[in-house]
Amino acid sequence: MGKIVAVCISEAKGTPKQNIGTCLLKRDFGLENDAHGGNWHRQVSLLSYDKVKAFNENGAGVSHGDFGENLLVEGIDLAALPIGTVLTCGTAVLEVTQIGKECHSKCQIFHNMGDCIMPREGIFAKVLQDGQVSVGDTIHVALTAAVVTLSDKGAAGRRVDESGPLVAGLLRDAGYAVVRQLILPDVQKEIEEALTYLCDHTKVQLIVTTGGTGLSPRDVTPEATLAVAQRTVPGIAEAMRAHAMTITPKGMLSRGVAAIRGGTLIVNLPGSPKGAKENLAHVLPTLKHGIETLGGLAGECAASQA
Repeated sequence: MGKIVAVCISEAKGTPKQNIGTCLLKRDFGLENDAHGGNWHRQVSLLSYDKVKAFNENGAGVSHGDFGENLLVEGIDLAALPIGTVLTCGTAVLEVTQIGKECHSKCQIFHNMGDCIMPREGIFAKVLQDGQVSVGDTIHVALTAAVVTLSDKGAAGRRVDESGPLVAGLLRDAGYAVVRQLILPDVQKEIEEALTYLCDHTKVQLIVTTGGTGLSPRDVTPEATLAVAQRTVPGIAEAMRAHAMTITPKGMLSRGVAAIRGGTLIVNLPGSPKGAKENLAHVLPTLKHGIETLGGLAGECAASQA
């Protein structure tokens, strides 16, 4: 977790950025009224305050925005983040698209100090979701998720999808950045293609499906999940069924599975809003550790207990 130290824009290219304290991050653009915003991969520039502070200790005297950064962030080593990392600040969601940049013309800071940290320490991001950002706000490195609703009627527009938005809300409340929400018909090939794309190209860390886990001939979500899976995680589905049966004996009829493809965990939920909420709420606190372990971000359990 980090903290926003400065929010800087320049209203014309070639002019220094000024710390304005608060600004709207606009999807597919960047900071509102910033001259460098636009529909490209470098919509927002970010720099670690800790690196600027160390640079200033050598007598640089650099002020907020002097490196051309939009957001100055304390507490996160931004340059160490991999491309594709998602950052959240309030409702705003950013995806890191570039680390560092080539400096074609030496800036005044370089001429004064013989060095400039922006080319190696600055990062760039695109805005996935709107949100106001202000000095003092917290900014988080978020786990990413996608929600896929499986429903013939929902995909055809004959039924309002209630479960998908409910699941997405639960995930956001738990700190996930929900970067994709889909509604698909109960067609196994289409489900397989969507899951494969989300795992292999979007590379979300968690996919939660809702619907298609019952006994109807059209309920093929578990089959589609297992078809694309490389490993299964049976304990997650077992835990949800055991919990569901404390509420209704019909919980035993759910055929949902949990599985892994690459760096993505896939979890099947029932289609009803009530069932989806009850099942997800039961396993959600533990999923984060599983996802972090899958991504190499968590230590061994035995080591953590020593």
